Amino acid sequence: MHSGNRSLRLFLTCSLLGLMTASPAAAGEGDWPQWRGPQRDGHAAPQSLLQQWPEGGPKMKWEARNCGEGYSACSVADGRLFTMGARGEQCFVLCLSAANGETMWETPISRASSDQDYLHGWGGGPRSTPTIDGELAFALSDVGILACLKVADGSIVWKVDLVADFGGEIPKWGYSESPLIDGQRVVVTAGRENFLVALDKKNGEKLWNSDGPDTPAHYVSIITHQAGDAKLYVTAAQSGLIVIDAESGKMVLSGPETGNNIAVIPTPISSGNLIYHTSDYNAGNGLWKLTTRGKDVAGQLVYHHQQDSMQNHHGGVVLVDGVIYGHTKVNRGQWMAQDLESGETLWSQAIGRNTSGSIAYADGRLYFYGDKDATLHLVEPSRDELKVVGQLTLPEQTEIARKQGAIWAHPVIANQMVFIRDQNLIFAYDIAR
Repeated sequence: MHSGNRSLRLFLTCSLLGLMTASPAAAGEGDWPQWRGPQRDGHAAPQSLLQQWPEGGPKMKWEARNCGEGYSACSVADGRLFTMGARGEQCFVLCLSAANGETMWETPISRASSDQDYLHGWGGGPRSTPTIDGELAFALSDVGILACLKVADGSIVWKVDLVADFGGEIPKWGYSESPLIDGQRVVVTAGRENFLVALDKKNGEKLWNSDGPDTPAHYVSIITHQAGDAKLYVTAAQSGLIVIDAESGKMVLSGPETGNNIAVIPTPISSGNLIYHTSDYNAGNGLWKLTTRGKDVAGQLVYHHQQDSMQNHHGGVVLVDGVIYGHTKVNRGQWMAQDLESGETLWSQAIGRNTSGSIAYADGRLYFYGDKDATLHLVEPSRDELKVVGQLTLPEQTEIARKQGAIWAHPVIANQMVFIRDQNLIFAYDIAR
């Protein structure tokens, strides 16, 4: 099937369901072809998985040990796993066999960063996850080099520099977002006057830059959202939630409530006519309701909660059956369930001594990955209580010095396996039911 037709079918299907679409991420059944899964919402593709784990966790299938320094998570498409790392003076994109972890290719796309580029006190290396679109892969280095590569052999099709070409500015802790592919566009956050930049994915030529925001890039990855007749790009930065018209690049909505001056990181969540966002440093969380008339969009703040509510730092949140799940920095770090529509905290409980944690959802189960103890917990979703039904701990942690950093790569569930990264190490576990 032609990749364009397949992408169109995915888009139409998601629009009918009233879900956000993350555009094409067109890959095999059961794949995880981009940041936070097929739809950028932390949900894996449908697959049959273990509903509870044996003592000690599921069986390890393979491990890879030379993936370089960095916090990049993984993408999985058509039997290949893609990630990024830094080694020596180079930042590279790495392609492994998803079946056995063997290296298929690795391609340098930029120089490695240094402490002169941004603060390395929390660890260096790339933070972005490659986006796979049919025969092409798109990857962003921590110093702002965006590259398009061929999936088959890793050869570079084109590259641009977000700083030199578009007047961007390397964030305080490095460029971290994962590129969005939307039809024929690749959309990234350069920052400042050209806040969002849309490029032709075939050649990297600029199509437009956003009109409205003039603010530094932070660490948020863009999602798409269909509101009436308007397609929107939803992101966030220091100034808070930012919603851009996808065709014109004009800002249609901004919400300062979930911005902060230090680091805005989590990806927004959209559901129907609602947009939810959270960040740390006392920003808390907010819910916006969109109303539309044709292509005109307006938004109203439904609630904003700060103290004793969701303040998500790095690991993102997922929405399951009307409940937001994620890790909050409240009370030194706890897992939390929050009602989406009311904002009410349903429960909050710590697991271990983790100060943050990343999350994913697949086949009726949540996956909680602690940032300190390298332990992944399998959790049954519940509005009433934390229900842990399995856990596994990595057999070892990286020897790369994280300094003040922690384990920040998100778990990935694809092809009935869960892939867990800690810097240079990647472990794959068989979780087929």
